[in-house]
Amino acid sequence: MSCSPVFEAKLVSVSVADPRPLTGEPLPLDLLNTTWVSGDGLQDWLAGERGARAWLDQHGFADAPPTPGPLRETREALRALLLDRDAVAGVNAVLARGGERPVLHAGGAHERRVDAEPEWRVPWTCASQLVALLETHGSRVRACANHDCVLWFLDTSRPGTRRWCSMAACGNRDKAVRHGRVKSPLKS
Repeated sequence: MSCSPVFEAKLVSVSVADPRPLTGEPLPLDLLNTTWVSGDGLQDWLAGERGARAWLDQHGFADAPPTPGPLRETREALRALLLDRDAVAGVNAVLARGGERPVLHAGGAHERRVDAEPEWRVPWTCASQLVALLETHGSRVRACANHDCVLWFLDTSRPGTRRWCSMAACGNRDKAVRHGRVKSPLKS
């Protein structure tokens, strides 16, 4: 006698709303921005597999395993390098975990493939893309000027003078603080 299950388990992708205050930056900066400060303190979207899965899916890495450890390790290596351009060991360690090669297909088509353990393919890609970003736009990769903010951005403004992750949040906060320090000449 065989038993048949009453219910069939199905893998369902659950959509998770992105809670971060700054999105849409180039991939390595977006990885950095998986930590942010809120009224509840420092937040980490990669604290568990659910956030890692949401971040990976958001960037089209649906086949990547949602292992937060390699992503967090890479995030901190990228942050260390951006804070001190001589702190290359962490990023080099991530890059040493893989490589990229061309793969040719019939008809002349080709693609670039990252050769790394599955949980390190996306971190390797982030580290590689940060190196390329620093080569092309290094002076425009910036940390928010608000000393309480941990977000990073690529300054795409024409004059290259962007200071804050968001004018609506950190920029206005800074202006309000400076405005409060300036005394009106009409008051005695």
